[in-house]
Amino acid sequence: MNTIGIIGAMPSELKDIRSMLGSEEIISKSGFDFHINYIGNRKIVNVCCGIAKVNAAVCCQVLIDNFCVDAIINTGIAGGMNNDVKVCDIVVSNEVLAHDLDLHFLDNYPPYCSIFKADSHLIECAVNTCKLLGMNSFVGRIVSGEAFISSNEVKNDILAKFNPYAVDMESSAIGHCAFLNKTPFVSVRCISDNADDDGAMSFDEFEKIAAKRVADIVMKMIESI
Repeated sequence: MNTIGIIGAMPSELKDIRSMLGSEEIISKSGFDFHINYIGNRKIVNVCCGIAKVNAAVCCQVLIDNFCVDAIINTGIAGGMNNDVKVCDIVVSNEVLAHDLDLHFLDNYPPYCSIFKADSHLIECAVNTCKLLGMNSFVGRIVSGEAFISSNEVKNDILAKFNPYAVDMESSAIGHCAFLNKTPFVSVRCISDNADDDGAMSFDEFEKIAAKRVADIVMKMIESI
C-alpha cells in the first residue's frame, strides 16, 4: 500500500503519532488540517476529525477524495464494554455500527448495510503488532454514538442490544464512509475507561496513557501493512 490515512478525533489522540513521524507538510481541506509524512516511499496522512459521527464522516470523505488513501486506520481511545476488557487493553474492530440509530433505516434504505466490516488484513496487522509489543488485545465489535458513556444504566442497555467490546463516538461513521468508498479500514482503540458511573474520572486519569499505547501500535502497524 502506498498511502495510509490515520484519523483521530482529538489532538491528544494524534500527538504522539505526530511526534514520532517528525516534520510534516500540512494541507488544509474543508476545514481539516491533513498532516503528510513519508516513511520510505509510503505516504502517511493523519488528520484530527473532531468528536462525533458527522465530523468523522465528513473528514473521512475529504481524506479519501483528496489523498487517494489505500487504507484507513481510525486510532484513539474508547470506553470498555465487555467484562473481559480492562483499562489500557486494546480493542481492534472486526465490525462497527451505531448504537443510537434504528439500524433498519440503513438496512432498508441506502446504503442497505448497517454493520460495517473491518478489513481482515488490517485486523491481522493490528493483532500481530499488539502481540509484538506485549499489549493485551481483543478483536470485536465497536459501537458509536453521540454521547460519552458514563452511566451503568446506559452501558447495560447498549450491552444488551449490541454486545460490543468497546464504545466510542466515531468508528461507525468512519466504517460507514469507508464502506461506501470501498476503502479498507480498521479501528484500533485503547480503553481509557469502563463506560460506567466512574467513566469520567477514569478517562481523565488514563487518557494520555491510552493515547500513547495506541500510537505505538499504529506506528508499528505501518511497517507491516
